[in-house]
Order: sequence, then structure tokens, then C-alpha cells
Amino acid sequence: QVQLLESGGGLVQAGGSLNLSCAVSGRIFSGSAVGWFRQGPGKDREFVAAIRWSGGNRGYGDSVKGRFTISRDNGKNTISLQMNSLKPEDTAVYYCAATYSLRADIRSMYDYWGQGTQVTVSS
Repeated sequence: QVQLLESGGGLVQAGGSLNLSCAVSGRIFSGSAVGWFRQGPGKDREFVAAIRWSGGNRGYGDSVKGRFTISRDNGKNTISLQMNSLKPEDTAVYYCAATYSLRADIRSMYDYWGQGTQVTVSS
């Protein structure tokens, strides 16, 4: 079992920044991956970013490349998502999730999910 708890969502103006955190506990290993997904109003849940627990490989969805950065704080067992240059279309509930799969960009590969945190970007 892996437990995940997101924090850091809120309301921000377009062009602004937010930092989301995901506190991770339980059976997480170096080969595991932790990812961020988001689900906007009326949309499917989409891949945002993922990182191997070892801190090595990282990947991003096309819509956030160059604006979002995923990282791991080893001392706190947290995964952060730094979001810059936010756009109204980034408005969504952001979920942290964990997987033991090699395919960390596929939603169905994730077995453990947090409750989500709301991010709202005003124009």
C-alpha cells in the first residue's frame, strides 16, 4: 500500500506560479514512480508529469513541458510540482499517484491515488 496526500492548490492569476506537494508513505521503492495527473471540468484525467522514486527519470505531458517541473525532496519523502506561467486551461483538480509500472505516463498503470487538490487559474 502507498499513501499519498496532496497540498498546495489554490487560486492564482494567469501567468502566476503555484507549487504542489505530494507526501508519500508506505511501500514505495526506488523503481516506483510518482506522477501528477489533472482533471479539468468536463475533461478526462490527463498525465501531467512523473518521476522515478530514485529521482532519475522524469517525464512531462506535452501541454506542460517547459512550464512545470517535477522533483523529489528526499529528506521529506515528498514529490513537488512547480507550476510556472499558469494558464486558465491549467485549471483542474490535480492528483498525485503512484505506480510500480515502467509506464509512468499511463493513467491505468497507477494503483494508488491521492484525493486531489484544486488549482484554479483566473484570466
